[in-house]
Amino acid sequence: MSPDDLERYKRHILLKEIGGQGQQRLRAATVALVGVGGLGAPAALYLAAAGVGALRLIDPDTVALSNLQRQVLFATADIGRPKVEAAAAALAALNPGVRIETRAARLDAASAKDLLAGADLVLDGCDDFETRFAVNAASRALGVPLVSGAVGRWDGQVAVFNRTTAAPCYRCFVPETPPDAEPCALQGVVGALTGVVGAMMALEAVKLIAGAGRALDGRLWIFDALAGEARTVRLAKDPGCSACGAP
Repeated sequence: MSPDDLERYKRHILLKEIGGQGQQRLRAATVALVGVGGLGAPAALYLAAAGVGALRLIDPDTVALSNLQRQVLFATADIGRPKVEAAAAALAALNPGVRIETRAARLDAASAKDLLAGADLVLDGCDDFETRFAVNAASRALGVPLVSGAVGRWDGQVAVFNRTTAAPCYRCFVPETPPDAEPCALQGVVGALTGVVGAMMALEAVKLIAGAGRALDGRLWIFDALAGEARTVRLAKDPGCSACGAP
């Protein structure tokens, strides 16, 4: 690392759980972010600040005025710009040493493997279940761990899936689209909650890449913002899961 790198990442390097070797692993990693919105925006900021070598931003949308209540990568002047383009500019300004890859495309079952190929880790912050199922299937097929986050109203959650073939996948947790599922555009969400959950996703990513601590592998972290309380529950692998169960 250069003298500037040593200064930039000094607080990481001082941590025995990361150190120089962990920082080098971060620098060598490619992380794909599915969705550069409420969760992807803060996660991307912290991963760029952490010195992750490459961030792949996957999002087909443009910046809208309604995004600015929570999507902290964007400013009013970005309205109408492709999200991946505006995000790439902001992240490059934060840390020019990070390579930013942009994919202004909608991830679905047909495109997921191509969009995620070559990534070492996937962060999914989208808000629809069909995309989540597609990300999960591709993550499983590619052998790439998945950090999944979700928010609604005042509640948030984060979990790690597919770290090993023995670990539960997302569809072990959510087998089918819930009948009462609603996007944030209909149910609402408090803006600061997306920062809490997005930062938690980035934290799990740093731990996984650097090999620090105990990841939320097969566990679900649940945060109730109104009560100011969090809890963690264990997730079991479903032997009858349509995505990873026995044939």
